[in-house]
This record gives sequence, structure tokens and C-alpha cells, in this order.
Amino acid sequence: MRFEIINNDSGTNARNGILHLPHGSVETPVFMPVGTNGTVKALTSDDIKEIGYNIILSNTYHLYLRPGEEVIEKAGGLHKFINWDKNILTDSGGFQIFSLSALRKITNEGASFSSHIDGSKHFLTPEKAVEIQSLLGSDIQMQLDYCSHWGATNKEAENALNITSDWLKRAKVKWEEASNNGYKGSLFSIVQGNFFRDLRERSAEICSQSGTPGIAIGGLSVGEPAEQFYETLAYTAALLPQEKPRYVMGIGTPNYILNAIEHGIDMFDCVLLTREGRNGRVYTRNGPIALKKAENTLDFTPIDKECGCKVCREYSRAYLRHLFKSKEILFSMLASYHNLYFINELVKNSRNAIRENRFKEYKKEFLSNYSEVLDE
Repeated sequence: MRFEIINNDSGTNARNGILHLPHGSVETPVFMPVGTNGTVKALTSDDIKEIGYNIILSNTYHLYLRPGEEVIEKAGGLHKFINWDKNILTDSGGFQIFSLSALRKITNEGASFSSHIDGSKHFLTPEKAVEIQSLLGSDIQMQLDYCSHWGATNKEAENALNITSDWLKRAKVKWEEASNNGYKGSLFSIVQGNFFRDLRERSAEICSQSGTPGIAIGGLSVGEPAEQFYETLAYTAALLPQEKPRYVMGIGTPNYILNAIEHGIDMFDCVLLTREGRNGRVYTRNGPIALKKAENTLDFTPIDKECGCKVCREYSRAYLRHLFKSKEILFSMLASYHNLYFINELVKNSRNAIRENRFKEYKKEFLSNYSEVLDE
């Protein structure tokens, strides 16, 4: 992987760059749709390409459990298995193991956990996470990390950081071994430290010195207030080397994305957009709306009059509400398509604003018309 910075916004820390990856170049900042099980729910590979995406995210934990890395390896790798010839980033599964607190135990050696599918017992080490992701053929893979919860004590957070740092060393050795055997993907390290500034500084230094091609800021979006998220993201991003891509996991709404871009974040992902789409919440320039509301029954206008997606060109709010109330599969397809198109346009416009040195103005203008408040 090679990361090339093209433009730095003069009024903020936002930057525009290009990630040169095995399955093509990716312009940054970039939002990555989440295909946890090897599919972006309710959409085909052609849909994702049509919107304009050339990188998606899949999850090692879920693919390891089902169908298993052996099946995917025999299929010729994850790209062939899911019919996607663009780039794939895979999460190591650390966050999923974190969320299964009642079903797992973490030690210095690795994470033991019970499958949420059938209760079977498994043990994941940082080496095993690299091995699985290398077999999948990930263009970018993440180290296995230990994410501490919101409200963790300093001692708990430091323990998680120490384990994550040790796992990084072991993951890097395994990744270099895989690279010497023909694997083309890159490894990203992950900054932890919970919400303690001194721990974040220590972790950022460890990741910066590790030599991994990219660095992710982990341990966010774990239940903390928005103000805490913004503060921690801002000072952590400032600690990372300028020349490497920076990735924040688990953000997908416009306010979070624009804030991340302003602080020099290059990559982000979230399941929220397709999940909310399936549940009747769609995004507009003025904020999200709930299509299930009765006020849409006779509204024959598009979701967003300024949106150029095929859903807004061809279907009305009234029809979409009808599909939702009738529990038609088509609704999930159309709402998910629109939401991913909407956020892709937001990021594209952000890149244009960075190139023109007006990102701060663009962010202010967008958010002045946008409200996250939704009366269900």
C-alpha cells in the first residue's frame, strides 16, 4: 500500500489523498460500506459500484464462524467468493469480541469466546487473526485489539492497552511472514487507551513506531457522549504521523464524519446507514426522516429533492412508505441504496471542498441546514 496526500485544507486539518491498494486506488477521505458477512445488506456488488464505492468492509469474526476461512480460501479468496473486484478492508473481530463480554475471556495470549451462532468454543490470537485475514485476501487488515468499555478505570484501560500493544508486535511478525509468502495486503495498528489522554499518547507512540502502513483510532463509539468522542478524536489524531492514513471505526452520520474529516481522518465505516435504511430512517439535506410516519402517505415528492440517486429520481415518499408498511423487501433495497448514496455524496463534496481550501465553510454550511433530531 502507498498513501499519497494530494491536498491539505488551509483552514483545518482536513486532507485529500489517494490510497494505492492491490485492487485499485481509493480517494480519501472515504466512507466504507459495511458488508459484515461478505455482503452489504440488501445491495448487490453492482449497486455498490454504481453508487461510486471502490472499497467495502467485511468482518473476520463473522466470516471465521460462517462460512469459515477454509470455504473462502477454496473459493479463491473473499473477492471471488462475494463477486467484488474492488478493495476490501477486514476488521480483526476485536470489537465483536468486546461486545460479547458475557461470552469471552481475554488473556495475554488471546481471546477465548463462545460463538453467538451455536455456542461452540473458539480461541483467537493476534497471529490467528492475521492468518485468517491473509487467507481472505484482505487489501487492508486490522490487528487484533482489546477495546475497553466506556467508564473503564485507568487500570482496566492500561491493561487493555498493554495487551493490544503486545498483540500488535505479534501481529506484525505474522503479517511480515505472510507478506514474504505472497500476501499483498497491508496491516493497520490500532490506538487504544480508552478516554485517558496519557494512555492515548502512549498508544499513539507505539503505533507510530510500529511501522504498520496505516493506523486506526480505536476505542471510540463505545457509549461515550458525543463531546467526549470529539475531544478524544481531536487530540488522538494530532498525535499520529502525517504521512500515514488514519482510520476511525464505527462512524456514519454526517456530523461525526465531518468532524472526523476536519481533524485529518481519512477513512471511516459504519453499519448505521443500511441498518437505519432497513428500519425506515432515510437521510436528507435537512436531516433524517422516518418514512413510516403518516405525513408521508400522500407525499409524492422524493426523499430529498436535491439528491441525484435513482431512488429519488424514480420513487416517491408515499410509495416508499407503502413498501415499508407492507414489509416489502424492495424497501430495504431502495432505502439502503439512498442512504449510501447520500453519505458518499457528502464525502465527495468534502473532498472537493478540501481541494478548494474551503472545507470549514462547507462543513458550516451543510450543518446549518442539517438536524439529527428525528421525531419518530
